[in-house]
Amino acid sequence: MGILADKVAFVTGAGSGIGKEIALLYAQQGAKVVVSDINAVHAQEVVKEITDLGGDAFFVKADTSDPKQVANLVEKTVEKYGRLDIACNNAGIGGEHNFTADLSLEGWKTIVDINLNGVFYGCKYAIEQMLNNGGGAIVNMGSIHSITGVLGSVAYAATKHGVLGLTRTAGSEYADKNIRINAVGPGYIDTPLLNSLDADTKNSLVAKHPIGRLGDPKEVAKLVLFLSSDNASFINAGYYAIDGGYTAM
Repeated sequence: MGILADKVAFVTGAGSGIGKEIALLYAQQGAKVVVSDINAVHAQEVVKEITDLGGDAFFVKADTSDPKQVANLVEKTVEKYGRLDIACNNAGIGGEHNFTADLSLEGWKTIVDINLNGVFYGCKYAIEQMLNNGGGAIVNMGSIHSITGVLGSVAYAATKHGVLGLTRTAGSEYADKNIRINAVGPGYIDTPLLNSLDADTKNSLVAKHPIGRLGDPKEVAKLVLFLSSDNASFINAGYYAIDGGYTAM
């Protein structure tokens, strides 16, 4: 029996990278997992990995920028499993890279819709359900850029700062309802999103971390698991960096 035995969880952006590792670890620790992503092929592969190992999971497609699809994700979760105990709002994009004056309006809107609005929708509809079943835990995917700027990614930094404000406020609002809401702040993590970078660029990212390497998605998943579990029962409305020392410099 794992530390999430009999819990029901959903993970957005669970088809690859950090989201995939969170979904797999949730299932390994006993949770019934709703794997959500816009990429049905990748998400179904994650479901198969879980079920092949004896876990319980199914797929719900959701574009988190659309509130109706996020509401449907929660509805389908409850239809299948009868409750919702854990929500991990992980889906996000890097989006367009330009300095502020050169960032297109569409580029700004796309990043805000997914990285900030999508997390809000995930919190809103998860909280509504958790109030019905006596509580729960929500983990939002922030970033090192929830507390730092980053040249050429003004929309990304703005949305990740917004996720932190959302987390602190919503966590405080619902603390007395047995709903804990926290955010994690990964540094640069070695996921498929970085595969397009050349060696020099990747090495420059490594150099920003005093620990001397990029993070592993499994390391982020372990922190998310802890915050999602009853082991973190007195942890709420906080931000927890997992960045190899990036934000200490």
